[in-house]
Amino acid sequence: MYAVIRTYLGTGARRLFERLEERKTDVEAALRTVPGLVSYTLLNTGDGGTSVTVCTDKAGSDASLKVAREWIQKNASDIHADPPIVTEGPVVVQIN
Repeated sequence: MYAVIRTYLGTGARRLFERLEERKTDVEAALRTVPGLVSYTLLNTGDGGTSVTVCTDKAGSDASLKVAREWIQKNASDIHADPPIVTEGPVVVQIN
């Protein structure tokens, strides 16, 4: 398995997460198209937020980055949020 974490801070991050929460059904539908999706978590930190995506392989995680970027361009480009800090790597332990 492979995971990617996107952390949104700075300009527009708070507004972006307000939009994501308002449109969470659309966000979920978009992420469900990612091949090999194991789990997706979106958390609001008050001043921005973080998403954690776990997929069966790196290709799925790469696809999740593309889906997220396209969703934001289509649905939140008016916010002009700073790009996320992306952290990714193979999953060592996962407990469900």
